[in-house]
Amino acid sequence: MLEHSTELLAAAFLVAAVLYASVGHAGASGYLAAMAFVGMPTPMMRPTALVLNILVASIATIRFSRAGFFSWRLFWPFALGSVPLAYIGGVITLPGHWYRTLVGLVLWVAAVRLWLDIRMAATHAPPMVTAILCGAGIGFLAGLTGTGGGIFLSPLLLFMGWAHIRETGGVSAAFILVNSLAGLAGNPASLSHLPPQLPLWACAAVVGGLIGAELGSRRIGTPTFRRLLGLVLLVAGAKLIFA
Repeated sequence: MLEHSTELLAAAFLVAAVLYASVGHAGASGYLAAMAFVGMPTPMMRPTALVLNILVASIATIRFSRAGFFSWRLFWPFALGSVPLAYIGGVITLPGHWYRTLVGLVLWVAAVRLWLDIRMAATHAPPMVTAILCGAGIGFLAGLTGTGGGIFLSPLLLFMGWAHIRETGGVSAAFILVNSLAGLAGNPASLSHLPPQLPLWACAAVVGGLIGAELGSRRIGTPTFRRLLGLVLLVAGAKLIFA
């Protein structure tokens, strides 16, 4: 079935990259859902999603940073806690469906709050120890789920008042990048399962990432940006629950 789905997946990856990059995410959940839909063999899915994640997260990180929406002071404690745990999580098989369902429901609640509560609270920096511990937990979840962790970090930053919406996008993009690299490093043997169609899909994801990151970092108004992030979380939650 995969042989007949190359162009369909390229289009799906482009659209996913546009949507996710516009909110500082990289699209792993969307890529995995699309690959599952066309029946891609399981060993190919995880490394393919992580490679595409790294490409799109790199683009989003650069664009948001150049637009002034990246905070190193906010980023590094979360990354310090997350990277080693993402590596460990990458070598562990995610336990039963109930856990995925619970995470998906949490993301749906976060999405509803983004859609209904438009006003942002004043931001303040998180305590360093708290950020490191939160990063560790999110990194482990990222490794277990095969994502970069942005779907967990974004709502945390917003609802705790630790970052404004676009700053959340910039920090999340860099966070996804380092965790995706760590997750892939945790299972280097999976690279042998990368499909021959990857160059085409990578090009599609890069184009989508460029478009999405430009829209998110410069051109989309804040209310639209929040609704897009809510939509991303809804899609990611559906993927975790139903895939």
